[in-house]
Amino acid sequence: MPLTEAAIRNAKPGDRPRKLADGGGLYLLVTPAGGKLWRLKYRVQGREKTLAFGPYPAVSLKAARSALLKAKEQLASGIDPGAAKQAAKLASADSFEAVAREWLARRAPGWAANHASKIERRLEADVFPYIGREPVNAITAPTLLTVLRRVEARGALETAHRIHQNCGQVFRYAVATGRAERDPSGDLRGALPPTRERHHASVTDPKQVGALLLALDGYQGSHVTRCALRLAPLVFVRPGELRKAEWAEFDLDKAEWRIPAARMKARQPHVVPLSTQAVAILRELHQLTGSGRLLFPGLRSRGRPMSENTVNAALRRLGFTKDQMTGHGFRSMASTLLNEKGWNRDAIERQLAHAERNNVRAAYNFAEHLPERRRMMQAWADYLDELRESAQALQMGASLSQLHSDTAKGGLSRHDLAQQAASLARNGHDPSP
Repeated sequence: MPLTEAAIRNAKPGDRPRKLADGGGLYLLVTPAGGKLWRLKYRVQGREKTLAFGPYPAVSLKAARSALLKAKEQLASGIDPGAAKQAAKLASADSFEAVAREWLARRAPGWAANHASKIERRLEADVFPYIGREPVNAITAPTLLTVLRRVEARGALETAHRIHQNCGQVFRYAVATGRAERDPSGDLRGALPPTRERHHASVTDPKQVGALLLALDGYQGSHVTRCALRLAPLVFVRPGELRKAEWAEFDLDKAEWRIPAARMKARQPHVVPLSTQAVAILRELHQLTGSGRLLFPGLRSRGRPMSENTVNAALRRLGFTKDQMTGHGFRSMASTLLNEKGWNRDAIERQLAHAERNNVRAAYNFAEHLPERRRMMQAWADYLDELRESAQALQMGASLSQLHSDTAKGGLSRHDLAQQAASLARNGHDPSP
């Protein structure tokens, strides 16, 4: 007698597994633990075999009967449904998406979390829908180029280049694991137009830097954000490294900040010597956020860091456009001016925590050049003070004649002075007398 949904729902487990037949070899296996599993008993070349269709209720009675009909059709065509299912499973395991996700799973532990998620989202949006189900060994260079052209056509040329790079990494992993014979992405070298090299907008003229520093000092928003703005040029770490900073990483008595490898782009620990000016800002900030884990907690949750847009938004509020100054631009500013002042290039690069491409040099300790870097970071902070003081003298210059007039009429607040200074920095005026 065929099964019904009610009979299946009411089936109770016993001391031993029991079978509830539906007909045609299809039955429901009820386990002592209460599981209800669809099974098909069939014969191929005189041998009895069993094929699993899945558990109830995930696989309904109707779905199980449909699976039975498909299996019967395969048997009638001389196909073993169990062998066909296994072959499909193996093909799926060797699909581009399966190999790519396996590669990601193995590589992600060595990357920053946001880097791994960016690659995954990139593949999910622009690659998997088109070639994800294809056997990785069957994908040709023209097929991959079609995928890249779709991305290029919408104006995302840089993304297309990154996808090309990521797909090449997946193909090389497939070759290494015996699921592909070669990497077709190498055949596409030069097939995409080159990208224009992009630099983070930054103020690098010393006279304009002083005006920028005055503008940062005059920021009228959150005091925590103001501390981040004032600290950024003194330490010139990456924006994410700054906003996610934790108090446990700092030793203010030793004037040292040790960023763990897990938060660094190159996945190596990094030492930031702190100038006396930086320590003073940090001690001031400690009174505000020192009771928590983060230096710069978000407004909505003290357990999460401030938004990645906070510093850039503050710069926009001060009147600097994205083409004039960015949070990342403090690194370019420091690199440019420190090199111009003749500091050891290796010490500068080590302080910037740039990944070393030379394998021998990459093996150097994260504290390399530390004594020189300590001297450099203090000299850098002193130099910024000099630029700030020079910018304050801009009131004596011809470019501030209107400012003198306004001051005589009623005086200007610190914010007004900072806005004037920022305007000069943005427009490239010479703020010195």
